[in-house]
Amino acid sequence: MSILKIARMGHPVLLRVAAPIADPCAPAVRALIDDMIETMLDAGGAGLAGPQVHVSQRIFVYSVPPSRSTGPDDPPIEPSVLINPVLEPDGLDEVMCVEGCLSIPHLRGVVPRFARVRYAGLDGLGHPVRGTATGFLANVLQHENDHLDGVLYPSRMRDLRRLGFQDEIARYGMPTE
Repeated sequence: MSILKIARMGHPVLLRVAAPIADPCAPAVRALIDDMIETMLDAGGAGLAGPQVHVSQRIFVYSVPPSRSTGPDDPPIEPSVLINPVLEPDGLDEVMCVEGCLSIPHLRGVVPRFARVRYAGLDGLGHPVRGTATGFLANVLQHENDHLDGVLYPSRMRDLRRLGFQDEIARYGMPTE
């Protein structure tokens, strides 16, 4: 059975395009942000999107732990939120990222991502946010934004032979063929 079929059976919100948030300052949105950050941290994740918690709205939380920072252009970031995000590539350079997902536990795959992205949206107070991301942050933003568009990382993979169980990858390395 395919991963996407399993996801469809167990969590149909994951495969839908999420709706924009009309009032980012609503108390319910503030409570959602707090719950999502707590859930992300408890699960040991670096990002979590609304659809992953059965909320089909355009919101995600993210962080860059110090251990995942790739340097001065990709510093550690405390848990943050992006509401109604818009992402676009900043150039055509790609990097291959080993990704996992809290919604597809125990698996990892090699996914092509843009090396640099521009992003815009609103923060938790409804203020505009925009910037350019590289490194781990660029990877996390693209992964979480995909969730808002109903896309799971295996569907971005070019070579499904590079998908494996994290325990097996830790023991034997990432599959190469």
